[in-house]
Amino acid sequence: METLYDRHGKAVAFITDGEYIYLYSGKPVAWIHEDSVYAYSGHYLGWIYNAWFYDRRGRPAFFTEDSTGGPTRPTRATRPTKGTRGTRPTRGTRETRPTRPTRSSSWSESSDESYFKQ
Repeated sequence: METLYDRHGKAVAFITDGEYIYLYSGKPVAWIHEDSVYAYSGHYLGWIYNAWFYDRRGRPAFFTEDSTGGPTRPTRATRPTKGTRGTRPTRGTRETRPTRPTRSSSWSESSDESYFKQ
């Protein structure tokens, strides 16, 4: 299991089986395909580079314990207790991945649960 931390060091979500992303409430919110992140609707959310999760605009939204480079990482808060994992919804057709913008060192405004609602 890998934890996704926001710009404040709060544990927001976790990855299971290297592919499925859940909020700590247990709600399934996204999946990973190659190095891209998709909502279950099929909407492209961003990509992963050096264990950083970037938004569609090229700004870092989450880091993991293995992230390298990127902006200064805050101290990680204690992870909350995980809720019971909900049933994963059917995946929608993946949106075509857009051209990636240049990576920024400024944090994303969606460095929280809103990242998964884009």
